[in-house]
Amino acid sequence: MKDAHVQDVYVQNGHMQNAHMQNATKKADDLNKLFNQCFAKTENTILVGNSEEPIYLPADDSCSFNQVVFTRDYFSSALHEIAHWCIAGVERRKQVDYGYWYLPDGRDAKQQANFEAVEVKPQALEYAFSLAANIKFRVSIDNLQGEETCSKNFELAVESQLLQLIDTGFNARTEQFLCALHHFYDTKALSNINLSRTQCLSETDSRKLEGSFSGDGRLENNTHGVAL
Repeated sequence: MKDAHVQDVYVQNGHMQNAHMQNATKKADDLNKLFNQCFAKTENTILVGNSEEPIYLPADDSCSFNQVVFTRDYFSSALHEIAHWCIAGVERRKQVDYGYWYLPDGRDAKQQANFEAVEVKPQALEYAFSLAANIKFRVSIDNLQGEETCSKNFELAVESQLLQLIDTGFNARTEQFLCALHHFYDTKALSNINLSRTQCLSETDSRKLEGSFSGDGRLENNTHGVAL
C-alpha cells in the first residue's frame, strides 16, 4: 500500500460481511483505531484490513509503517494477527511475515504437531484479546483436510497457556493492547479470571457459525518450536 498519514490508513470496513458470523456486531475498524492509537507512533506499526490473506509487512519504500495485515474485515483475524505481532521479537519484526513460511491445510500428524506447538501462544493471546473484547474465541487447528487430530487437546493447551500468562504476566505490548480493549469494551481485567468453557469454541463448532477461521498455518523456518 502507498504511504499515508496514520488517520488515512484506518480501514473503513464496518460490520463483517457474512451475516452468519457470530462476531458480526463487532467492527474491525474499531480494532484498527485502537491498535494504531497504541502503536503507530511508538512502534511505527499500523493495523490494516481488507486483504485476501493475512501477512506482516515491515516498513519499506512503499509504506513507512510496519503493517499488521488481516483478512478482509474479520474481527477475529485482526486479533489473531495482532497476537502474532505482540509475540514477535525485534529481529522477526524486520522480516516479511516474521520470517515464517506457510504450510497449507493438509498437513500430516508430525507437521500438525509442529503447527500446534507454534500456535499455542499466539492463540492464547488471541483468547485473551477475545475475552477483553467480549467475543467468543475459536481455537483453530487449520488442518481440516489433513490427518485427524484432537482439537480438544489443543484447546486445553491454549487455555493452559493463557492461564499461565495471566499468572506470570503479559509482555508490554500485549498488556498495552489488552488495556485498550478493556477500556473500549468496558470489560474486566483478566487477572484471577475464571475462564468459561462457553467462551471457547472448537474450530468445528465455530465453522458452523462463521464459515471461516483465524489460524493461518504459519510455521517456523526450522519447525522446531518457537524462537521469537
